[in-house]
Amino acid sequence: MAAVRLSSRSGLPSLLIYLGIGIAIGQDGVGGVIFDNAELTQLLGYAALVVILAEGGLGTKWKEIKPALPRAAVLSTFGVAVSVGVTAAGAHYLAGLEWRQALLIGAVVSSTDAAAVFSVLRSVPLPSRLTGILEAESGFNDAPVVILVVAFSTAGPAEHWYLLLGEIALELAIGAAVGLAIGWLGAYGMRHVALPASGLYPIAVMAIAVSAYAAGALAHGSGFLAVYLAAVILGNAKLPHAPATRGFAEGLGWIGQIGMFVLLGLLVTPHNLLDDIVPALLIGMILTLVARPLSVFTSLLPFRVPWQEKTLLSWAGLRGAVPIVLATIPMVSDVPGSETVFNIVFVLVVVYTLIQGPTLPWLARRLQLGEGEEAADLGIESAPLERLRGHLLSTSIGPTSLMHGVEVGELRMPAGAAVTLVVRDGTSFVPSPTTVLRRGDELLVVATDPVRDAAERRLQAVSQGGKLAGWLGTGAQRRPQEGAAERGRRRGVG
Repeated sequence: MAAVRLSSRSGLPSLLIYLGIGIAIGQDGVGGVIFDNAELTQLLGYAALVVILAEGGLGTKWKEIKPALPRAAVLSTFGVAVSVGVTAAGAHYLAGLEWRQALLIGAVVSSTDAAAVFSVLRSVPLPSRLTGILEAESGFNDAPVVILVVAFSTAGPAEHWYLLLGEIALELAIGAAVGLAIGWLGAYGMRHVALPASGLYPIAVMAIAVSAYAAGALAHGSGFLAVYLAAVILGNAKLPHAPATRGFAEGLGWIGQIGMFVLLGLLVTPHNLLDDIVPALLIGMILTLVARPLSVFTSLLPFRVPWQEKTLLSWAGLRGAVPIVLATIPMVSDVPGSETVFNIVFVLVVVYTLIQGPTLPWLARRLQLGEGEEAADLGIESAPLERLRGHLLSTSIGPTSLMHGVEVGELRMPAGAAVTLVVRDGTSFVPSPTTVLRRGDELLVVATDPVRDAAERRLQAVSQGGKLAGWLGTGAQRRPQEGAAERGRRRGVG
């Protein structure tokens, strides 16, 4: 917890602090703990990655990644192939590594780290179209990279490369189908079954997400893609107690990151890294300055993406613990030279994470891609009232919400929904239509089942557009199914 606080204040990527803790308690540190079980590290790393992908999917907004899906899909497939090829060629011809080692390193470091992307990008005010691309890419590209690393670790470079491509396509298709199916079924069940305690909802949602990974893996598909897609569906399904679920998943994600990074730091032997520092810096330079930009610019050729955005996407290909975890696969498979591969990847990740993470906000400002603080969406908590066929919606008015200064009557809630309680400065009271809402207020809204979604949309619209949200059109475009009379009533005409 102290490391989290320190990293947030200093701007230093938390990855480095956790790795440092692991190194400090290892055999070359003050702890003197000897740990060399690569197989256990890989197993726990996979488990942590599943949780991290689930947390990232639950926090991903569908409206942001939907326009970015074609670009992210190309970056996660064709872009990965370009990055692997260029990095492997540089590792072979410039760093002098054998082709098998070079291909393994190229495949391992071509995956952007979901944990690094989800944590860093959400603190950088980038346009939603860019965060959507990067989040979706980091959620998608683990799957093909894992398949490549496993293939190179078991049999070296495939003699029939088209068979490997077919295997990758099949596993991705199976993983996507399993993830979408389990996500949809899970969301349907969660919305129609009232659990006896609110604390069970986060556990159930995480259980569904992890089950998607298990089902995808058992079906010989990509479990990583399955868990991410299932979590995206669950996170956008307006489930009961959604904010509490996201908070629970975020806590599990932090536990996964901390445990994984410390374990990886414990696994590495610092005095063995000295001979691999120069090759790691050279390969990292090839990856960062040549392979990643080339993969981004070639992958996005069919799309109209400005060069400034392509440049930022090239620099924002953040690496983290995932490449280090993947580097344990050849160690478990006893591939010759696998320790060299692990050491090079470890040094590369540490050095270039230290360079790229802190400089990303600066680059965004230089490219004029940063956005100012916007009115934040409300975090609306929903508790189902099964016997009454209604819902309790609770929300708080944040510091940037335009609901500040709006009277309760000016919310113009749909018929069947009403603000029943306001909590202000620790005191609760029943509001009147003329009660003026303030920042920091917590609202309790009762809504019947048919208008539950409409009530939530209305609260979001006023939070983003203020009391004139109806006239300004905020939120109206989201209700094409409503008739003219209903839209008129929302605008105050009726």
